[in-house]
Parts: sequence; C-alpha cells; structure tokens
Amino acid sequence: MSQPATQPRVAVTFAGSGDAFGSGGRYQACIHLRAPGQAPVLLDCGATSLSALRACGLDPGEISTVLISHLHGDHFGGLPFLILDGQFSRRTSPLTVAGPPGTADRLHQAMETSFPGSSVARRRFGVNVIELAPGSTSAMSGIEVTSWEVDHPSGAPPLALRLGVGGTTIAYTGDTAWTANLAAAADDADLLIAEAYYYDKAIPYHLCYTDLVTHRASLTSRRIVLTHMSADMLARAGEGQLAFETARDGLVIQL
Repeated sequence: MSQPATQPRVAVTFAGSGDAFGSGGRYQACIHLRAPGQAPVLLDCGATSLSALRACGLDPGEISTVLISHLHGDHFGGLPFLILDGQFSRRTSPLTVAGPPGTADRLHQAMETSFPGSSVARRRFGVNVIELAPGSTSAMSGIEVTSWEVDHPSGAPPLALRLGVGGTTIAYTGDTAWTANLAAAADDADLLIAEAYYYDKAIPYHLCYTDLVTHRASLTSRRIVLTHMSADMLARAGEGQLAFETARDGLVIQL
C-alpha cells in the first residue's frame, strides 16, 4: 500500500527578491511565510512590499507578524504603508513588528516622515513592536525567532534570523558581510535565504556569491536560495551556472 504524500508545512513566497535599486525590475525584500493553520508572517518589508504582495495575490491584512532584519528602507520602509493600509481597510487583528533594538523609534520616525500624524492615529488594531536583542530567542505568533548580530551598519544592530515555523527551520542572512554567525543561523536549517549581491566583487557590508561558495562547508542548511541580487548577479543567474538556487519575484517554495 502506497504511503500518502507528505504535506508541505510552510509556503515561502518571494513577493520581493530584489536589491535596494530595483535591479531587474524586482521588488525590494519581502518574503511571505504561510504555515497551515497560522496567520502569515513577513520576513522583511521593503518600501515596495504592498505592491509586491498584491502582485502575488497575497492579502496584506492577513499578516500577523513582520520580522525585520535591519533598518534600511529596502528592508523595513514598507511598514508605514502596511500599517496605514490596515487602518483604511478596517483591519482589526493586531500586527506585531519584530526587529533590532531601535525599531520602535525608527518606525515612529518613518511614519511621521511619510505621513505626519500617522504614528498617533486611532486604529482598530494594535501595533506591537518587539525589539530582538542579538543572541536572543523569542516566541511570537506561533513562531520561534533567534537572532545574531551581523555586519551591515544601519543605525541599529543588523540581524541574521532563524525562524522555527510550522515544523520547519528557515534561516535568513539579511544584508551582511560574511561572519561566522551566519553558519550558526544556518545550522541544519531546512532553508537558508542568503543575500548574494555581486558575484565576486567585494562590496563593503554585503555578501557576494563567492563568499557563499567559499564557506559552503560551514553552511549546513539543506537548501540555499539566493536573493537581493544586483544586475551583475542576475545576469549570471540567467546563465544557469550557479551552485545555488536563485529567487525571483513570485517564486513559491513548499517546505
């Protein structure tokens, strides 16, 4: 008698897989995670995230938690729009935003810069900000989040993140130069989502593809998918000669 097929535990949708500058016409960082029976979670929320989510047919109002790797606009700049969209669409379920120390203050500044008065507007839902100390593990919205400090100055400690969600483990480098903390985050994970900004050009505070190849033995995740690629990397990804999978806007991975 044949065994039933294993049901996917988490759907990972790369709503936005691009860099800060829209290389290849891609949306900025916005990765949507959905586990059965749980409200969706976002991993980063770049300024273009509302458009990216809607292009994938994903409802921003369903998102329960947004996890932010660092406080650059292409990774957290979509939060004011996400919050105001919830306000005008009569959202009632609370939204949790979790990011590095300094997230609450930077979110307040971003909202007031983008839409003066919006940070204190009355809403039907709460916005709860949790600040993740590097080296800590926190539980929220049915997920477990562990963070490590990495190397990418952004006015607050940048984080690599490791998520336990729906019975799977997903690691995310965010933007960073190589650091041994990435190996700890990726240890035996089901999926590592890794920045690969350039192929072999050394850009300060960023990973290039050859960094990941050089350190492949220490990255013990079962699967690696590259994201946040410049035009240089996108051209090489199109050649089909890379050692890792590459993300694109709209890509869905079932874990």
